Amino acid sequence: MAKAVEIEGLRADEPYYETAARVVGIRAQELFAEAQGVLDVSDIERVHDMRVATRRLRAVLEIFEPCFPGKAFKLVLADVKMLADALGERRDPDVHIESLRRYLATATEADAVGVRTLIVALGTQQSEANLLLADSLKQIEESGLRTRLEDLVGGAK
Repeated sequence: MAKAVEIEGLRADEPYYETAARVVGIRAQELFAEAQGVLDVSDIERVHDMRVATRRLRAVLEIFEPCFPGKAFKLVLADVKMLADALGERRDPDVHIESLRRYLATATEADAVGVRTLIVALGTQQSEANLLLADSLKQIEESGLRTRLEDLVGGAK
């Protein structure tokens, strides 16, 4: 799992909105850094890392909500939530498939037949969730989420 970037130099006497801008800006950068290869189902940790990044970003957005303009904030938060949901839909079958594959190594032949069938069914679910995730990534790209986050951070007060 990707470790959160430590935000150095935070001070209690720093204006709240300046802290908000710095923290949200860094967490937004982390989110987009995790997007590389996230649709590759052979490396499920990429989805996990991006999902964690969305949770971190969502948390700091909610903490610092008073520092951001209402309408712009709500739209950004809604997009982050939508992306987090799509990542969660993809992550669930990833985890189940991985667990079943580990179990398969020790399963009896009688159990293995059913486990393989379940893995195939979960693979279909994973593929469908990956299409949903691809669509969500396209939506955030087309909606300019990165730029809107930068604008939000720049307008903190």
